[in-house]
Amino acid sequence: MCGIAGIVRLDAGPPVEESLLRRMADTIAHRGPDDAGVYVSPDGRAALANRRLAIIDLSPAGHQPMSNGDGTLWIAYNGEVYNYADHRPELEAKGHTFRSRSDTEVILHLYEEHGPAALEKLRGMFALAIWDERKRQLFLARDRIGIKPLYYTVAGGQFIFASEIKAILQHPAVRRSVDEEALYHFLSFLTSPAPRTLFRGIYKLPPGHYAVLNADGDLRIAEYWDVFDEARPHPEWTAEQYSQALLSELRESIRLRMVSDVPFGVFLSGGIDSSTNVALMAEQMDRPVQTFSVGYAGQERYNEFRYARRVAEHFGAEHHEIVIDEEDLIRFLPGLVYHQDEPIADPVCVPIYYVSKLARESGTIVIQVGEGADELFAGYTHWLDILRLYHGAWQVYTRLPAPLRRLALAAAPLDRDSIRYEFVRRATAGEELFWGGAEAFGEARKNRLISAGLRARLGDLSSWDVIRPYRRRFEERSAGLNADYVNWMAYLDLRLRLPELLLMRVDKMSMATSIEARVPYLDHVFVGLALSVPERIKLNGGGTKAHFKRMVRGLIPDEIIDRPKQGFAVPVDEWLQTRLGGVMRRKLADFMARTDYFNPPAVQKMIERNDYLTWYLLNFALWHELWIEGKGVQAVPSLEALGLGG
Repeated sequence: MCGIAGIVRLDAGPPVEESLLRRMADTIAHRGPDDAGVYVSPDGRAALANRRLAIIDLSPAGHQPMSNGDGTLWIAYNGEVYNYADHRPELEAKGHTFRSRSDTEVILHLYEEHGPAALEKLRGMFALAIWDERKRQLFLARDRIGIKPLYYTVAGGQFIFASEIKAILQHPAVRRSVDEEALYHFLSFLTSPAPRTLFRGIYKLPPGHYAVLNADGDLRIAEYWDVFDEARPHPEWTAEQYSQALLSELRESIRLRMVSDVPFGVFLSGGIDSSTNVALMAEQMDRPVQTFSVGYAGQERYNEFRYARRVAEHFGAEHHEIVIDEEDLIRFLPGLVYHQDEPIADPVCVPIYYVSKLARESGTIVIQVGEGADELFAGYTHWLDILRLYHGAWQVYTRLPAPLRRLALAAAPLDRDSIRYEFVRRATAGEELFWGGAEAFGEARKNRLISAGLRARLGDLSSWDVIRPYRRRFEERSAGLNADYVNWMAYLDLRLRLPELLLMRVDKMSMATSIEARVPYLDHVFVGLALSVPERIKLNGGGTKAHFKRMVRGLIPDEIIDRPKQGFAVPVDEWLQTRLGGVMRRKLADFMARTDYFNPPAVQKMIERNDYLTWYLLNFALWHELWIEGKGVQAVPSLEALGLGG
């Protein structure tokens, strides 16, 4: 696991400065505290930089940037490819020689042999850059699911990229301003959908895509993988056959993610997903699994320690816990804003940071996490609510003539800030019902929340513009497979919410503490198999994760399987009524006095209601103050620097 950065000159300007690359790399030293390296091409046109967190082959032979045998290809790579050793004999038989035991060198030789098609052979998570000296060409790629981030921009006649935006901002030609279209979508999805970021002109490579920057400066971006690529229909399979196949594939995925030359463990909430992680790790280990849990002081209804301890005891794990409180959240706010780069308006970032810090301080460098299981197996209660609505009233309402639907919407006795009103609005407009598993503001409410000036600047923009292409792509790709609605929900979250929100909160918070997080449920082979399960089997028996629960019955304790669903949550509602609420009110008032993004009466109404959604506005305000108004940010600011002291 590492951090990467690079620059390619697009015109006849001066050579790339090595000192600038080193500054960019040092800005993300938390991603790779073990080693640092820079490569500058002989003519100064291109340069790559790397910060290394040594996981596989801890020797100096794993140093990056790394070259092939004749120095014509150079790679800077962030991630882990778990099946790299499988490809080495084939490459050696074709004459490739190796100087290390690293996966980095295998990727480089696979690219030398196969070009972009090498990506199809990689099983893992990655963001990588390869400079081809002969072709004067830069190749960039992001893993299939989007576990690892990769950002880029063009400024000062140079193409600039990095694992984190803060490294790109070190370049003196990069200017900071808000992408207001991205802000509008952020208010819907708690994150800015790819390829945009909240920084105007800075983009993120979408999951499952690669980019080629040619010698003439032309940038071509192409998709190499889609969520349904591994899915295969099995109409003859029974539920039991699906269970056996899924459990076998998950066992293999976890085995692959235990490949490490440093200590590894698992984040354990005491829920089904993380408990299954522990069970499948424990059966393959000859020593105790290291498990880590986080909870909240004085907020017992949010804590899951009892279940986590039960699982740890059952499997003989060596268990670690940390308890945090409101003061810990406030104290971390500057670090939260700094490490996120752009707001990831999910308060779960805070406990992820603290439990990651606990793991690092215990000497554990690699962690397995449970992200993805809820999306693949319908693990959210609100998904079941959506499915009932879709198969019921939605079908009746959307068949009404359009004029009648418009009359019904106008007469609906609904709170126009409510999600119910938003659903009726979508049905009336002929839009899709499900827009993702993390929605904040509906279109009607959002347009009352933003200022008149911003609304005028945005024109007729709608966040349906984000969803529509995904729906079209789903219909194209699911033909002949499972086009049922639960798979649409999984498809959208795998393309939008997971890579840009849930996986980014894991990446940014774990890397802030210099640990690597691995995601076995999002192995692309396992994802394909899970999407092959039809809705009638996946939801048979009702309740969340019905099929998954049957699948792991006997593997983990029944009390974990049968316990009430409890999401990984943070007591922000409670804390907004105490000191955090005071911070929020003061910061939002100051922010609105000097900017033109929000409508103050609408925000004030939210504050008076103690509305949880003010947390999302606070995130944006703090981000804007640090990254847009603040200049030359080099490190985590103090509480006082962000006006949070006292």
